[in-house]
Amino acid sequence: MESSMKNAGRIRCAFLMLLLFCATASTLAKSKKYVFYVGTYTDTGSKGIYAYEFDAASGKASPLGVAAETSNPSFLAVDARRKFLYAVNETHDYKGAASGSVTAFAVDPKTHNLRELNEVASRGADPCYISLDKSGNYVLVANYNGGNVAAFPLAADGHIGEASSVIQDEGAVGPNKERQEKPHAHWIETSARNRFAYVSDLGLDRVLIYKFDADKGALTRDGSSASPDGKDFFSATLAPGTGPRHVAFSSDGQFMYVLGELDSTVTVFANDAKETYKSVQKISALPSGFSGKNDAAEIAMHPTGKFLYTSNRGDDSIALFAIDKGRGTLTFVERVPGGGKTPRNFAVDPSGAHLLVANQESGNIVAFQIDAQTGKLSGGSEVARVPSPVCLVFLEE
Repeated sequence: MESSMKNAGRIRCAFLMLLLFCATASTLAKSKKYVFYVGTYTDTGSKGIYAYEFDAASGKASPLGVAAETSNPSFLAVDARRKFLYAVNETHDYKGAASGSVTAFAVDPKTHNLRELNEVASRGADPCYISLDKSGNYVLVANYNGGNVAAFPLAADGHIGEASSVIQDEGAVGPNKERQEKPHAHWIETSARNRFAYVSDLGLDRVLIYKFDADKGALTRDGSSASPDGKDFFSATLAPGTGPRHVAFSSDGQFMYVLGELDSTVTVFANDAKETYKSVQKISALPSGFSGKNDAAEIAMHPTGKFLYTSNRGDDSIALFAIDKGRGTLTFVERVPGGGKTPRNFAVDPSGAHLLVANQESGNIVAFQIDAQTGKLSGGSEVARVPSPVCLVFLEE
């Protein structure tokens, strides 16, 4: 009897210690502070890239000032390991050529200011997206009006080299005569194993799949990944007029979620064992009966892989979908006001507890709390004012 009581006591003690550990770990995660950078359009009084410190416990941001003055840094990518930041400068005339540019910065570990390292031509007009490949040795850029994509080598000290590869998107254009008159590369990322580069082209209604040689930084059309949905074997084709803008993947790469800017939808593609993508669902991000003008802008998955968020410019809202992890399909959960006008971009903080929205036309950053169980958003408090914010990225230290 005495022995069993002692065992029961030990079990209760161990259980209480486990609860205390979990509570402490949760508190530490929520109390962590992060730095985030905001890219802007500089024809509206903005000076370039702004930095803020974000407290995940309180959900509040503290301004750190202008981190770097640079022209139209409309999209940013961070090398958190080596503390570099890369920006596309969305222009169409760089040193007399029909091109924008790409700028490299070093992050000051104390002040979080950005020190410019160098700038190179993006090799196409109006670059609108930048990402690092999985090795961290290259940045990849989508040139919107150039209709092409390019890869650039990175030196150990963060400097960008001249383009190692440039490839022009090709194919039949979509039916929207105003927005789909030619190829418009809008997003580029490499696959989980760094073997392919996926490119969403708004003008072609396709996600093009290029082979990526990570040793040479070369992009080629002879990839082996494919979709039976499209005429082009090496692409995933969307319904005419979709206008694919950005893409999100499940953590295992089995499901691809494509945001249609022009029709405000998400198309879900499933990847089979042969690395081919087949569309399995298309779902609207707008409320039923919506009749106004809307352009979908951003798509992102919660770190848990349970929820997917998109933003609507026009309806000025954030839409939430629950993800069926087995089938990859989406179920609409809710739609909430974005806290400003034209929510062009948003990001989930590294703790997964908050979603921050950059509202371009109202010039504000709004922070929402994320319910860990449902993904639902609450709060929606303004944490910063900045002219024409169009991109927001966190630097996790």
